[in-house]
Amino acid sequence: MMNTAGMSLSEQIKQYAFSVGFDAVGICRMEEVDSLTGSHLRGWLKKGYQADMDYLSRNVDKRLNPGLLVEGAKSVICIALNYYPAEKQPETVPQFAYYAYGKDYHEVVKNKLYRLYDFIQSICPQAEGRVFVDTAPVLERYWAAKAGIGFIGKNTMLIMPGKGSFYFLGEIIVNIELEYDKPLSVSCGKCERCQTACPTGAFDTAYCLNSHKCISYQTIENKGDIYKNIIPYMGNNFYGCDICQKVCPFNRFAAPNKVEEFSPSDEFLSLDQNAVGNMTEEDYRRIFKGSAVKRAKFSGLMRNLKALNSKRID
Repeated sequence: MMNTAGMSLSEQIKQYAFSVGFDAVGICRMEEVDSLTGSHLRGWLKKGYQADMDYLSRNVDKRLNPGLLVEGAKSVICIALNYYPAEKQPETVPQFAYYAYGKDYHEVVKNKLYRLYDFIQSICPQAEGRVFVDTAPVLERYWAAKAGIGFIGKNTMLIMPGKGSFYFLGEIIVNIELEYDKPLSVSCGKCERCQTACPTGAFDTAYCLNSHKCISYQTIENKGDIYKNIIPYMGNNFYGCDICQKVCPFNRFAAPNKVEEFSPSDEFLSLDQNAVGNMTEEDYRRIFKGSAVKRAKFSGLMRNLKALNSKRID
């Protein structure tokens, strides 16, 4: 039972958020996205850097003003949940991005957010709002930075000083006034390790990712063939890519997550080149049941394997 004596509504919300397992929480005022960010988004889309992820070019008005998603919206409650794994795949096997090691984060984060939302309504019955986890036109990293959880790095990731960037984000947008946190006065400084380390040169400039060149896009979101000019630079990245995060100095602080659902199964950790090569669709459905990996479908994984094998042959 929480001791809420003398605590403000915002403090109670934060305390409960930590009690359900979130690693960071911040609150900011709901308002239209600033003009600089809006200009950057429109310019990014105009260059076609979203590749064939057409959903990113839809509902731009809502991305720039989430108040259109929630009537009477006044506050954005932002959370972060650690997914950095305690146990990792051997580096020599086909690599999955860390975020995909366990159960689908959409469900895990959303379930915790709904618990938090129910708590908010229990202590403030007039509160109304919506829960968001990467499935609506919300600029999650922008709002998390505005709420003081972290800052947006040159690799476009939300980075938390002392914690790193291996975190899922989520939001609750509500129609009540709360106490607001301030953005952090931290940046990447002169560091350019992410830009230098990316084998495909996906960062045309700092803070600007060209999805066409991104290994994560190519192995997950791309529904066609992997671009031939990308294949030689894939390394052994089979599903997603964490290179720009692994080289980030802030991730020397990354600590293993404590979320049971994110723990990889023994069968997942045993997926070597032979196991992946012999995987049937039935194996795929069993191993990745309830996993974010299902976004690429079995056919997508086999396409990725073909690309990796062609690179080895060449």
